[in-house]
Amino acid sequence: MAEPRKRAASLRARLLWWLIPPMLALQAAYGVVAYSNALESANQAYDRTLLASARNISERITLTPEGVRVDVPYISLDTFEVGMNATMFYRVSGVHGEFVSGYDDLPPFDASQPRTKLYPALVSFYDRTYRGQPIRIAALRQPVMDASGTRGGMALIEVGETLDSRQALTRNILFDVLWGQLMLVLAAVLVIWLFTRRALAPLDALREAVAQRQPGATTPLPLDSAPRETAPLVEAMNGYMARLEQVLAAQRRFIADAAHQLRTPLAVLHTQAQLAAREHDPDEQRRIAQGLADSTARMAALADRLLSMARAAHGGAEAPRALDLAALVKEVCLELTPAARARRIDLGFEGEGAQPVRGTDLLHELVTNLVDNALRYTPSGGMVTARVLRAGEAVVLEVEDDGPGIPAAQRAAVLEPFYRGKAAGLKAPGEAAPTGSGLGLTIVRDIAVAHGASLVLLDGAHGRGLLVRVRFAPA
Repeated sequence: MAEPRKRAASLRARLLWWLIPPMLALQAAYGVVAYSNALESANQAYDRTLLASARNISERITLTPEGVRVDVPYISLDTFEVGMNATMFYRVSGVHGEFVSGYDDLPPFDASQPRTKLYPALVSFYDRTYRGQPIRIAALRQPVMDASGTRGGMALIEVGETLDSRQALTRNILFDVLWGQLMLVLAAVLVIWLFTRRALAPLDALREAVAQRQPGATTPLPLDSAPRETAPLVEAMNGYMARLEQVLAAQRRFIADAAHQLRTPLAVLHTQAQLAAREHDPDEQRRIAQGLADSTARMAALADRLLSMARAAHGGAEAPRALDLAALVKEVCLELTPAARARRIDLGFEGEGAQPVRGTDLLHELVTNLVDNALRYTPSGGMVTARVLRAGEAVVLEVEDDGPGIPAAQRAAVLEPFYRGKAAGLKAPGEAAPTGSGLGLTIVRDIAVAHGASLVLLDGAHGRGLLVRVRFAPA
């Protein structure tokens, strides 16, 4: 069982596929940048809160003869924790680093931490882990003075908090950013879908116009309603239909001509068969039977030529391949040598070496028709020469005879089906007039066209006879 043929993706689906993923990628990148900026802003806001707490504690520091003292307003720390999920810690160290107040196990200050330039204070912000939780610490160095106003050194105030509030705010920011981006993406997808549907409407109309055409219709499609981008496609379709109309017209002419050409021989056969049925004389019956045989042979030859003409018009069914034209012409000359000897015609071949061309088995039919035509119209005792030669990069086949030839005014007409020029009726003394179907050169022309070759009819040597030249491109 044959597998079902896979359908190609629609143009609309391809447009959506190429537009939406890049847009989603850009939106995701924008979301990451927006989230990073919002998180930085949130950190700055919470760092400002830590600095405010440290400054609030620094205002309670005094220097006594016994050392640094601090009266920490715990209510102020509670105030900073109101509405926050974070837990705050602090520690105050004296001018010599001694512990003064707060949590003595708070991670020690790292003097290598750079001072922030965002605030007019000697403060550094850094992250540490305390009691198994990540915390953010603001370390403020504050000058202290005694009662006389003498500066006694720098005290260190460290205020830390857990990251619960920051993480909650981060999640809210992330949710807001993602929600907004999702709404934007959905709106963009809807707009793109509507846009592609409207933009591709002319293609749908073109598809409907083609689908509704009647079988055999070859009238061109209208170009005025086609979008500029599809105009080359419509023009190509119109060109194809024009070529199809030529093929159909040629087929109609071929059928009409074949019917016309077959009608007379069939009528002759019918008449001869009736005469044979009524005749009782054996000698007359044999004469009529011989006429029937001759008429049947001509009918068979005509049918064979018609089939050859049909094959030539369609280029044959096989793929071109490399053929040796010189060997092919030699073969045909050998096949037709008995017919040439029967009429005492000198049939010769000229050529050296292999001459490759690309073609099919129809080339045998082409050469046979050319040589057979030359033998048919050359009088007894005449000469026919088939030659293969190279002209530059091209390979040339020539068939030349010294018969009556074809007048220049008739050379275009003899290439049409069933046309027989005046030379067809000429005959040598003691010989019957040459018989033919008027298809030989037509078949040669069609085979030459199918192989991309050129065909010309010229005068033979010394202005006598006919020279047929077929030029092939090299293989």
